[in-house]
Amino acid sequence: MDKIIIKDLEVYAYHGVNQQEKDMGQKFLVSIELYLDLKKAGKSDDLTKTISYAEVCSDITEELKKNKYDLIEKVAEEVASFILLKYVLLKGVKVLIKKPWAPIGKSLDYAGVEIERSWHTVYIALGSNLGDKEDNLKSSVKMIQEHKAIKVTKTSTFIETEPVGYLEQDKFLNGVIEIKTLLDPKELIKFLLKIELDLKRERKIKWGPRTIDLDVLLYDDIITCDEEIIIPHPRLHERLFVLKPLSEIAPFVIHPLLHKRIINLLEEL
Repeated sequence: MDKIIIKDLEVYAYHGVNQQEKDMGQKFLVSIELYLDLKKAGKSDDLTKTISYAEVCSDITEELKKNKYDLIEKVAEEVASFILLKYVLLKGVKVLIKKPWAPIGKSLDYAGVEIERSWHTVYIALGSNLGDKEDNLKSSVKMIQEHKAIKVTKTSTFIETEPVGYLEQDKFLNGVIEIKTLLDPKELIKFLLKIELDLKRERKIKWGPRTIDLDVLLYDDIITCDEEIIIPHPRLHERLFVLKPLSEIAPFVIHPLLHKRIINLLEEL
């Protein structure tokens, strides 16, 4: 991946566990790597096809001076999030925060924290069979879009489907969305469960009626076995009501366990 590098930008700011650090301030050195495609800028010699490192330096300086945090871990996280959210061309960043005047009573070059953060591509299944189904789906998409660390990038057609598992219930309206997010899988599922709660979902019968159902289908190409969120969704390849809308917006995405494209899984089913 191409990158723009800014090394050891000096900023005087007011972060630290000790109150004296927040009162008097100290020098911080910030290094950042910006991951993006630089080919268009290189071919065209056009600044609009890249990111101005002068502007980034100004933004970083302002961001470090805006608040007073105890930990440089928090400073690094805020800088990474701010930069990723502001510059749409970015795919990821690496941030190194150095504290050369760290008050630890020892001789050292600096104490520092380095983190890497990036946008992740996620596919989420939507389903509803209670109340105004279409409004439930649209409301959930709107609530997802409103999160500052999420961008809804694609939305499938909504399709009507027969219930699965528990059959004594109304037909479902289903769809799939593609999002770009800075949230990790656990943060994302926690947020989606809150939306379900806000939209009055009740879990009384397994696979029973619901106002809204939000399932993470794929998160990049990762595979997890965490109790809180299993990725890929374990029944993704068995559900026509998921594969059909997913294939509409991501036909050539590869299932990381089955090593088949979504369009091929749909054809097989």
